[in-house]
This record gives sequence, C-alpha cells and structure tokens, in this order.
Amino acid sequence: MRNLILVACTSAAMVCGGLAQARVSEVEAAKLGKELTPVGAERAGNAEGTIPAWTGGLTEPPKGWQPGEREIDPFPGDRPLFTITKDNYEQYRDHLTDGHIAMMETYGDDYFLPVYQTRRTAAFPEHVYEKFKQNALTAELLDNGNGVRNTIMTSPFPIPQNGLEVMWNHTLRYRGEQLLFRAAHATPTVGGEFTPILKEYSYYFAYAEPGAELQDIDNKIFYLKTETISPPQLAGTLTLVHETLDQVRSPRLAWRYESGSRRLRRSPNLAYETDLPDSSSLRSVDQKDLYNGAPNQYDWELKGKREIYVPYNAYELHSDEHSAEDVIRAGHINQELTRYELHRVWVVEAKLRTGISHIYHRRVYYVDEDSWQILATEEYDEDGNLWRVSEAHNISYYSEPVFWTTLEMTYDLKARRYYVDGLDYDQAPYDFDPGFRSREFTASAARRAARR
Repeated sequence: MRNLILVACTSAAMVCGGLAQARVSEVEAAKLGKELTPVGAERAGNAEGTIPAWTGGLTEPPKGWQPGEREIDPFPGDRPLFTITKDNYEQYRDHLTDGHIAMMETYGDDYFLPVYQTRRTAAFPEHVYEKFKQNALTAELLDNGNGVRNTIMTSPFPIPQNGLEVMWNHTLRYRGEQLLFRAAHATPTVGGEFTPILKEYSYYFAYAEPGAELQDIDNKIFYLKTETISPPQLAGTLTLVHETLDQVRSPRLAWRYESGSRRLRRSPNLAYETDLPDSSSLRSVDQKDLYNGAPNQYDWELKGKREIYVPYNAYELHSDEHSAEDVIRAGHINQELTRYELHRVWVVEAKLRTGISHIYHRRVYYVDEDSWQILATEEYDEDGNLWRVSEAHNISYYSEPVFWTTLEMTYDLKARRYYVDGLDYDQAPYDFDPGFRSREFTASAARRAARR
C-alpha cells in the first residue's frame, strides 16, 4: 500500500459545498514553532532517517553569493544517491506519484528521476511566521469555500482540516511583497524545436503588503502586469490581471493590449479551463502556478500525507551556466539537470462537481508541507485516463527568503508535448524590491504604458 500518513479530517468536511471551517484552538496553534514548524509542517524527520528534521531552513546565502546576483547552488558537493528509471521504479513505487510513473512508462530510458539527499531548505521571514500563528487562530473559510476571512499576508491554515484549506494555503502563500523579472516560456514540438516567448513580469502582492488588513485590499490577492518582449511579432503585447480572492463573488479582472489593435481590452474568460495564452493549448489558465483561481468547480478531498520523491532545490535548473537549449528536450526537459528529494507532501484530490464542465474531471495535487507550494499534479480526462502531469521546480531565494518556482511545466501525455515556463538564463536575477506602487496597476496606467 501507498504510505498514506494520518488523515486529519473526515470525508464529510473535505468537500467544497457549504463548507465553513472553524479556527483551530489555542492549544493546537501553540504547536506552531514547537513540534510543528512555524508554517505547520512536522518538525521531526521520519523514522527511517531519510527525511531530516527541519532546523530552520536555508536562512543565510552560501559563501560566494552577492546581492544582485542569481542564486547559486548551496550544495555544490551533492551527488545523486540513486536514479529511478523505468526498469527499477517498482521498488520505489510507494514514494512515486502516478504522474512520474506514467512519464517513465511513456518515455522509457529517456525519463528518469535523479534522487538526492533531502534538504529542508524552505524558510520565510520572521514577521511571516508570526502571521502564520495569528492566521491559525482567526482564519476561516467562507461558507461556500470560495474565499477566506480573518487572515492576511500568508497561508491562512497552517494546521489544515480539509482539502480546501490546503489549496488556499498554496494560493495565499507568501511570495514576497513585490517582484520584477523576465522569463520565457516555450511549447516545444514533438521533435523538440521551440521558439521562446520572453515576457517581463511585474507583481504587486496586495495580500502581503505590510500593515494591510483583508478589508483594506479590495478582495485582491495580487496585481500582475506582463509585457511581451520577444519574438518581434508579439512584442508590445501587455496583460494586466487583478487576482481576486473570492472569484465567485468578484471574478478575476484581466485586460490585454495587442500592439496591432492599439487598444486595451477586457479579457472576460481568463479563468478555469480556458487555454492559457500562448500555450499551444497544452495548459489551461487554472494550471498557472500549478493551480489558481476559484475552487468552486470541484469537490476537494484531503487524502492525508505521503512521503514522495518531488522536485526540490532546483539550483542546477536555475543556474546561468545553462541555456534554454540545454534544458529543453523532445517530450520533456533535460532530466540530467533536475533534482528530486524525499519530502512529506499533503495529497489533495479534486473531483469535478456534478453539472460542471471542465476538461479535467479529476485532479491530484502534491503540496509541500514546508512551504505550501504545489510541487506536482496529475490531471485526468473524462474517461478517467491520466492526461497531463505538471511539476514545479523550486529554490529558496536569497534576497527575499521565499521558497518559490524557478521552472514549471505541464506534460501532455497524449500529444507528447509540453509547456515550460521560467526560462530566464540570460536575464537579470529576480528583483524582490522594485519599488512599485499600487496605482501603477490600474487599467488606465496600463493603457498609458502600452501606448508609450
């Protein structure tokens, strides 16, 4: 049997409809920072010693790194302990996702998982840890589960009681206050040819703004502005997104400016199963960040925890010593550059609700206990067949202590193609302090910027 760990709630409390979840008691919240880490993970390692205890995460950058530089590998001496392949995966099956097994069965010798020593590097600023404990005592789901209340800055439910709370922990996890960077995405052909689409991303995280309260931020999680830099035929395309918290009450607001039309237009359908723009129909909008948006189309079940080999500490994929050509291969990325580690993850299963239409009828999420980042997913079609497999390869950033994606991708097992995002090898490092102001993310400001 798979190594399912304790399930912390009953199935009746795990579904979306009519759910209103109570806050945890002061006795439970007092475990945070003690037997639980400040974010709610188990502080202790596992019995076998293959998962170590959390000792604070990576709080200091390694020697040789300077502010303003791209993050370097803090573990340059690490080598794979072993490699999981199509020929030996049965002996590791209990620690594998069905998605990774399907990838090995689909691509044979070309797809494998190099497994390294587990390093529990996820860490966040102290003021964020303080908010975790406050949120634990106050945060609640709205009655329909489509939003939260009495929470701010970071994940609302460090001691989750159901699947929806875990998913909200991912959606509202701390990713800094602001962020500016450039990165490309690509959709390689079956043969591996690709044309990268380079964009500049500007984030303003209203939910994480110091001193803000939920009633102050107008139901907004963050503001996002993107501008396409290349190729030339797409350059100048601009999008603006206001990511709302309760997207059923107040749907996501989105605008798009295309240089050919010279008009900023509302994008009314940028949600759910709509094709992600420029993804060659290989990914839906709600797969960005592995999951985003309103959860009202699914019933969510918390299956418990498992110890799984997941992508982690992906500093080799982040390194500026590589190019996009080094990373992209036919069918999947270059697995020689990947790193997998054994970590405890929350497993959440989503099943499409009766009467709802979506291309994915069942979805499974593997959520890191140390960061609330979704690390891997599986998406199934209406016949119950595994269709797509997604991964997020993450690192701990140094200029702002956050654990976040450096590269994410969705593999389409039917098309034998994939979407990959985060190709930034010839770009400047992430800037977590660009000095944005919220008024720069209004529609009128975007319209002025687009016309310049």
